[in-house]
Amino acid sequence: MSNELAIFQISDLQIMSEAIAKSGLFGMKTPDQALALMLIAQAENSHPATITQDYDIIQGRAARKTNSVLARFQKAGGRVEWHELTETKADATFSHPQGGSLRMTWTIQQAQKANLMGKDNWKNWPRSMLRARCIAEAVRAVYPAAIGGMLLTEEAQDLDASRQPLEQPEKAIDPTTGEISAALPPYPPVKFDRNLTAWSASVAEGGKVADLLAMLQSKYTLSPDQLAKINALGKAPDQQPAQAMTAEEQEFADQL
Repeated sequence: MSNELAIFQISDLQIMSEAIAKSGLFGMKTPDQALALMLIAQAENSHPATITQDYDIIQGRAARKTNSVLARFQKAGGRVEWHELTETKADATFSHPQGGSLRMTWTIQQAQKANLMGKDNWKNWPRSMLRARCIAEAVRAVYPAAIGGMLLTEEAQDLDASRQPLEQPEKAIDPTTGEISAALPPYPPVKFDRNLTAWSASVAEGGKVADLLAMLQSKYTLSPDQLAKINALGKAPDQQPAQAMTAEEQEFADQL
């Protein structure tokens, strides 16, 4: 009998991901988060539903659970021998047929040096945090396949806010080409009104409104009112709307 799992169709994965996200039980807030992890699980020949046991979502990013990484390491032939595990020190030897043997120690002094002790998880559960750091560093060195290039949950929790990904700029879609680009800033109204006279003179001397618009729209987003004012620069005097005659002018015209 083959140990390979059946390959689930994307429609089945979508149904499962929606159920996981909707349940609110596993920290995955959207079906897309669950679906992405399910695809990884399936690529590793694991059942898609195992993502609920293997992953946490920390500040919008997937992280592997420490116990899951240790289980993967041991299932792949790894061994761990703990020498000391207290609230001040985690000390163990990790070995694997493909990666050799390594003794790893994490102490509370190391955590202090890394400025981690001000965090609540280190204050409340120092032994668990030392154990997690010890496992993460050792397994990553001896058999990195057990981690798969990700952070462990405790590592992700310790990341400073300054190391989180920067917010991406808002995107704009060109309605004619469908191209996606970063939205441009609006043209400052005061600056626009100040420059309008110069643009008017330039157009009067033969400059093209289309060229002016192309230049402005490559740098700024123009409001409808600003667009109307720019387009009005291209109208010849005889194209300007005629003003209504006064009563005196109308009486004079009737006498002609």
